[in-house]
Amino acid sequence: MLANSRTPRILPASSGALELVGRSIVIARVHEVVRRSASLQSGVLIVGERGVDAESVARELHARSCPPLASWIAVECGTSDVAHLEWALFGAPLGLTTGDLESVSADSRIAAARGGMLFLRDVEAMPAAAQARLARVARDGKVRIDGDIVATRFRLAASASPSIDGDVRGSRFQADLFRRLAISRIDLPPLRDRLEDVAPMSARLLEELSAAAGLPPRRFTPAALALLAALSWPGNLAELRGVVERVMADAGRQDRPRGQVIHIERLLPALQLDRATTPFAPAGNLREARLTFERDYIAAVLRYHGWRMADAARTLGIQRPNLYRKARQLGIPLTRVTD
Repeated sequence: MLANSRTPRILPASSGALELVGRSIVIARVHEVVRRSASLQSGVLIVGERGVDAESVARELHARSCPPLASWIAVECGTSDVAHLEWALFGAPLGLTTGDLESVSADSRIAAARGGMLFLRDVEAMPAAAQARLARVARDGKVRIDGDIVATRFRLAASASPSIDGDVRGSRFQADLFRRLAISRIDLPPLRDRLEDVAPMSARLLEELSAAAGLPPRRFTPAALALLAALSWPGNLAELRGVVERVMADAGRQDRPRGQVIHIERLLPALQLDRATTPFAPAGNLREARLTFERDYIAAVLRYHGWRMADAARTLGIQRPNLYRKARQLGIPLTRVTD
């Protein structure tokens, strides 16, 4: 929702986007696009699925491309209060002269963003009338504020879901505004396409949340990190953040020495794996269930380590010959393993 205050906040520069943590090939490509985009002042469109943190990437660009203490103005476009959205962007309704510049109020977000960045969350949800007015502002680079012609001098950034491309083709989103926003386009990959980044992202999240709570540094065991990296994360970074927050809440209830290291048995309850859609039906005895979990977990650790047996054995806390033996016993194919 939009803030009720008429005075937008000026926020400090970002200290680094969690969404950009990692060394996978796909995120390395994103880093390169961010690097190039930071040297520009043109529009930037950040596209990603539900749960990716596009705003943190926009803040990173703001920190890199705007002067220190430059204004950061964020507007939520996915609101049902269309009138309030238009008021927030442009201010009190003012008459327009055909062919003249767009008029805005001094208390509008557009006026407040001068010299900084105007970030539009979920821009694909913006009403058509507001799209047309904003496209005009972006085209002219000037507005009338209380009758005076003033240069806008802000960088326009926006986040959108991947559906925006279809919205443009279907004329549901104005093509001119899209072109001006997408001069620089950053497509954020979902976590399922960069699972090797989940472990460092989780470690960073745990570190940040511990510091924010004024607690000693906490860490996941290698086995816990391997389990996190084996999941598909349909909710992306937002889902991962929720898991780490639940782990932190549980750790806070533990005695301090044990709470500083997060073992796999402490992680499992926080995962809240989705079993609600299928009623539980026992599929075997306890021994069979244990073997199923053991097979799935060992396979996940092997995938996490790129099928390197020595690294996987170290994470599992067993000797490499024992890992070969257990994998064969459990029916895990070893055609991809390396030493």
